[in-house]
Amino acid sequence: AALRAPQLGVAAPVAAAYAAAATAHARLLIALNEQIAALEEQVSAHFLAHPDAEIYLSMPGIGEITGARVLAEFGDDPTRYASAKARKNYAGTSPITRSSGRTHAVHARHARNDRLADALHKQAFSAINTSPGARRYYDKQRARDAGYNPALRQLGNRLVGILHGCLKTRTLYNEATAWSHHATLAATA
Repeated sequence: AALRAPQLGVAAPVAAAYAAAATAHARLLIALNEQIAALEEQVSAHFLAHPDAEIYLSMPGIGEITGARVLAEFGDDPTRYASAKARKNYAGTSPITRSSGRTHAVHARHARNDRLADALHKQAFSAINTSPGARRYYDKQRARDAGYNPALRQLGNRLVGILHGCLKTRTLYNEATAWSHHATLAATA
């Protein structure tokens, strides 16, 4: 009975003000969600009209929105990146190695395109759930005592190289071809 009794009430005008504020916030969220859905439709339509969209969508972990982000940040000039290494350096996924006589250190690249790095991180995270080869590669990095983010960055680096090869040869992603080198190394080990 004590728990069912009214507890610490507020004045009616204060309750009405809070109710009005909560209703206004809910209406704002509904309007924002409608605008986000409309924007996603436009982005998808423009991305799907691009000649490279099919190649991007064949990659593991890339959907229409992430594909549009990656394409926009890399650009669509086929001569912009001379090699896969140049594309990886621009993406910020390739490590920086510093060696001197006694020390050898590998560091993450911090000078990078942050929007592209975020999109590639999301791709790598999704790829470990959709691609067996990507999952094996990620697990191999984790077994080498790489942390979560470094392992995802290394997987993203590998996926950028695969994307570069697919765009260069104008072929779709193939799971067996993409990870055959790593499967051969695992079999011989």
